[in-house]
Amino acid sequence: MQIIRYPSKDNWAGILQRPTIDNGMLRKQVGKIIADVRKTGDRSLKRYSKKFDGVDLKKLAVGQKEILAAEKNISDSLKLAINIAIQNIKRFHSIQVEEIKKIETMDGVECWRRPTPMRRVGLYIPGGSAPLFSSVLMLGIPAQIAECSEVVLCTPPAKDGSIHPAILYAAQKVGVTEIYRSGGAQAIAAMAYGTGSIKKVDKIFGPGNQYVTAAKQLVQMDGIAIDMPAGPSEVCVLADNTANPEFVAADLLSQAEHGPDSQVLLVTNDETLIEKTIKSLNAQLALLERKEIALKALDNSKAVLINSMDDAMELVNEYAAEHLIIASNNAQHYGAKVINAGSVFLGNFTPESAGDYASGTNHTLPTNGYARAYSGVSVDSFVKKITFQQISKTGIQQIGKTIIAMAEAEGLDAHANAVKIRLNQL
Repeated sequence: MQIIRYPSKDNWAGILQRPTIDNGMLRKQVGKIIADVRKTGDRSLKRYSKKFDGVDLKKLAVGQKEILAAEKNISDSLKLAINIAIQNIKRFHSIQVEEIKKIETMDGVECWRRPTPMRRVGLYIPGGSAPLFSSVLMLGIPAQIAECSEVVLCTPPAKDGSIHPAILYAAQKVGVTEIYRSGGAQAIAAMAYGTGSIKKVDKIFGPGNQYVTAAKQLVQMDGIAIDMPAGPSEVCVLADNTANPEFVAADLLSQAEHGPDSQVLLVTNDETLIEKTIKSLNAQLALLERKEIALKALDNSKAVLINSMDDAMELVNEYAAEHLIIASNNAQHYGAKVINAGSVFLGNFTPESAGDYASGTNHTLPTNGYARAYSGVSVDSFVKKITFQQISKTGIQQIGKTIIAMAEAEGLDAHANAVKIRLNQL
């Protein structure tokens, strides 16, 4: 982990740079996969499963028997944990449902907006070294609350063709209607354009590696809706002298273990905290099963020593982290100054892993600086907001002259006439 002391603002952009990849080559590779899936459908999905997952699939769809059997293959303690997380996530997301509110903008002119669920949505759930069944909850629950009628899930299979039982259990609990054994860019292509087994969806959700992210961005360019460009995971810890270095080290490692392309960032005005955190980080790192992955992520990571917490706050807002932890006894004060972040974790006893699993907030968040413009997934992500208006005879008489004047000023006579013809009838 690189230590940077008192950098000038002119150098901040370089310090805050995410790990770079060759986007040109990546998009070329992913583009070929997408084109292949569009051309040969299920055959391509099975061929890529053999190539990337090492499994010769007979069928893509997961049957009901396999889904129901999954419950027997996970412990009672994990089932209890999943069910508690479901309760908390439902509580938080249920308050996001928007009631229809009608407003009379003028006498006889009434307007309102109605949220309407997307009919068919696709959820991508990473598998591989870390089957993220928690992402099933984070995507499936808001889709369920929004009342999406068809919820499709794609996830890569294990080498025996099976899907992790916790993924299947979670999917069954949150109303997923179809599950397919397909991962990577090819799964995104399948949901975007459809194959023999998988019908195309209206919008694609979910985290993934750089190939999945590139696939989502490419299909979006072709008019397919996606939740956001969510790439490698990242965390920024903003800490002062009241932070606990062991907690800070643990939080940095909790993101570093996601993948070698993850990035963690510590920003503080206390040099002693950096020294103690790195010492604790090395001690904790030795005990991790995913130590080698975390070590590679730490190569991309930095501890930045800043003159003041005001400057530190400015740097953090410039970074626009996916996850921002404010490790301080004065976290509420600093939290009020956050402008750019996917999700914020306040205080020394609020680990980022709480939001990843069970506190109730959503863990599908914008990365790579997209938090400057994107929000994380919510119930809103699964609905369209359709506006309505109704104008009475009184209303058209009230607003008619305004419309006519504006339409004629723009040279759009037919627009003006659509009002005049009504007024003449009155």
